[in-house]
Amino acid sequence: MTREESSRAVLDKAARENFPVAPVFLPRAWRQDLMAVYGFARLVDDIGDGDLAGGGREDAVLLGLDPEAAADRVAMLDAFEADLRRVFDGTPRHPLLLALRPTVRRHRLRPDPFVGLIEANRQDQRVRRYATYDDLLAYCELSANPVGRLVLSITGTSTPERVRRSDAVCTGLQIVEHLQDVAEDLGRDRIYLPAEDMKRFSVDEADLAAPTAGEGVRALIAFEAERVQHLLDEGSPLVGSVRGRLRLLLAGFVGGGRAALKAVRGAGYDVLAGSPKATKPGLLREVGSTLRREG
Repeated sequence: MTREESSRAVLDKAARENFPVAPVFLPRAWRQDLMAVYGFARLVDDIGDGDLAGGGREDAVLLGLDPEAAADRVAMLDAFEADLRRVFDGTPRHPLLLALRPTVRRHRLRPDPFVGLIEANRQDQRVRRYATYDDLLAYCELSANPVGRLVLSITGTSTPERVRRSDAVCTGLQIVEHLQDVAEDLGRDRIYLPAEDMKRFSVDEADLAAPTAGEGVRALIAFEAERVQHLLDEGSPLVGSVRGRLRLLLAGFVGGGRAALKAVRGAGYDVLAGSPKATKPGLLREVGSTLRREG
């Protein structure tokens, strides 16, 4: 696989997200910048999950490592962070980081949100269970919230209040994705359901490994889904705080979360039999509802 094919494989995953990453109604410059940020975030996640195209050997070489180092996720993340630093003070090696450099310079972006996303994936290598909901929120502060803050920076609309609302939406999107992917995450020996909540609903790890969800698991997922609902409701006034095409983009984020949540509910909270995903009509309905509600 060539460098271009590897990068395209990463970017093509945008179509499978719960929300529109860079829809066509946005100005071309915004779309390019948002896709550059998405390419970075997606590649970091792929490194952390061991899902790199071609086993990651090409990426390892691009980052200055031996091809065999592709199997060492921590080494790959460390090398990727070193290459990220070159975006700000030199010339990065990886093509997705080269594509990010004009975006960083155009909007005077700082390294912090990008480093946060890398640190979240480092945490995934050493933390596989979360004791409390607060612990999970702290993880989302690294793994999700930086993306929303970058969107606000790129569109020139960042304020403390908008950042607060954006953090709520991004955390909600992260947690609902965890609810959709309980079985997949368990296959990677990761559980993002707080242990204190599992204990509350008398759910153990064996219950999560079952082919279908029992009563306790369904009650647990319903409880976490209600938390997601509150987060999305807290963040949705962000949509009404902006105008124009950005308003539609942010409604897509909130609507995407609500559509994913509705899919989880529609499955009767059985997230073990399959990963409940929103349909395109369902997404559009939720986006329209969000726009009307926040008009």
